[in-house]
Amino acid sequence: MTASFLPPLSDSRGVLDDVRARGFAVLPASEVAALTQAGAPALEALRPGWDHLPADGYLRDGGRYRSRRHSCFVVDEAEIRQVPHRAHWQSLEYNALHGGMRRMFEPIEPATVASPAWTPLLRGLGQWCSALRGPRPWYVEAHQFRIDTADGIGRPTPEGAHRDGVDYVAVILVGRHAIKGGETRVFQAEGPDGQRFTLLEPWSMLFLDDTRMIHESTPIQPASADAPGHRDTLVLTFRAGAFQGED
Repeated sequence: MTASFLPPLSDSRGVLDDVRARGFAVLPASEVAALTQAGAPALEALRPGWDHLPADGYLRDGGRYRSRRHSCFVVDEAEIRQVPHRAHWQSLEYNALHGGMRRMFEPIEPATVASPAWTPLLRGLGQWCSALRGPRPWYVEAHQFRIDTADGIGRPTPEGAHRDGVDYVAVILVGRHAIKGGETRVFQAEGPDGQRFTLLEPWSMLFLDDTRMIHESTPIQPASADAPGHRDTLVLTFRAGAFQGED
């Protein structure tokens, strides 16, 4: 059996210092709920949005294990606005498998965006980004992912260890069901240090400086041969200046 390493947890008082010192921080669900100022029930109210994600039709490895939705926002201090629906684009420099493609996914459902936790979550993370790098508008791409094991294995990061080409990334575990694997690995982009751990608590979060860190998640497998499982995450990327592909 492969050992699961627990994440090195931060709290809201030390999270920015930890990001400055080591390039990332991991928060338990209680701290993520506090960030939203709406509490744990408001986070749980987001969960149904993962039950109707369309299949990802762009997987170049031929897999059928990923479903997703994608929408974009601008966070400018207290103002949060959703922008007209647009394609997701990354360069080959940051995504060797899917870079250079304009991938048009179905948007995040209005009920999810209207949930009491959604706007405070984006606002709180935007405040962290501004505290770390100076106040400015942040161009946010929100991705809902479900990785399943219906075909025996699911790959959360089929592109391998990577940077996203943004300033900051938040990876929030929505939940795990009947799976094993899915270990998170975070490495210095310009150094030897790295850390591995598994996010197990629903609504716990990895927050990292994408300019300094490389990250990946290992494949998942069903915990039992009797039924497939899945891993749900919300990934929020924050970029200064523009969305990728606009500059």
